[in-house]
Amino acid sequence: MEMRELRYFVAVAEDLHFGRAAERLGIAQPALSRALAGLEGRLGVALVERSSRRVRLTDAGAVLLTEARAILAAAEAAERRTREAAERRPRITLAVKAGTAGELLAKVLDAYGAHPGACAVDLVLSEAHEQRELLRSGRADVALLHLPFDSVTGLDTEELLTEGQVAVVPGDHPLAGRTAVRQAEVTAAPGPPPARWPGPDGSCPEGPGAAVRNLTQLFQLITLGRATVVLPVSAAVDLRRGLVAVPVTDAPPVTTVLAWLPESRSRPVADLVRVATSL
Repeated sequence: MEMRELRYFVAVAEDLHFGRAAERLGIAQPALSRALAGLEGRLGVALVERSSRRVRLTDAGAVLLTEARAILAAAEAAERRTREAAERRPRITLAVKAGTAGELLAKVLDAYGAHPGACAVDLVLSEAHEQRELLRSGRADVALLHLPFDSVTGLDTEELLTEGQVAVVPGDHPLAGRTAVRQAEVTAAPGPPPARWPGPDGSCPEGPGAAVRNLTQLFQLITLGRATVVLPVSAAVDLRRGLVAVPVTDAPPVTTVLAWLPESRSRPVADLVRVATSL
């Protein structure tokens, strides 16, 4: 299989429309159709089913979509790392969810910065579901993830911190004056239902709560009385005025981990992990 063919196939599989995929790729639609037909012919399987009204992935096509994304991401990562090696300026790119683990992150960066031979650390502030894809594509070397919310399947990890959770509510909320609450009380309290976060594929689960993608959106909605949420303690350290954090005694603990690809052989990443876990 050629990289060009895989890029063409991914565009068709994601758009499920040959015209839109061709426009996205900047090629003529007949050329795209011929390339995909050639790929199907060499593989000996149908990847898509075409009709006058729709394009649908076959079971084989769904498998190839997953594999092709991984192959293209690996190729992109190989290009980036090769160029970085040629520049002889090692750097680490660390992916973090915007607004989370602020105090812990500052301590890790300060400690690593004082380490002999430390290299520059670039931060990528991402949304809740993006870190795994950033690692897979090579756009990040290491990421801060939070268990049990984030999947670490296929990644190497080291635990940094385990903490409790709090309910974040407006100051005039019925629970705002409490010293502690239980999860059932948060769910049953009058007012808006808890917010919905995106899953690993970037889509939010169905439900009555507001769909949010980052803490900035979330805290704005809570201030306006349109959402409530249960979050790790560290995510609610610097609350905006008018919001209150109430400990939730029976919420599962949240563990912050550093995660990276198992095949990584980066000495700077190893040094960062070692420094972080020693704090």
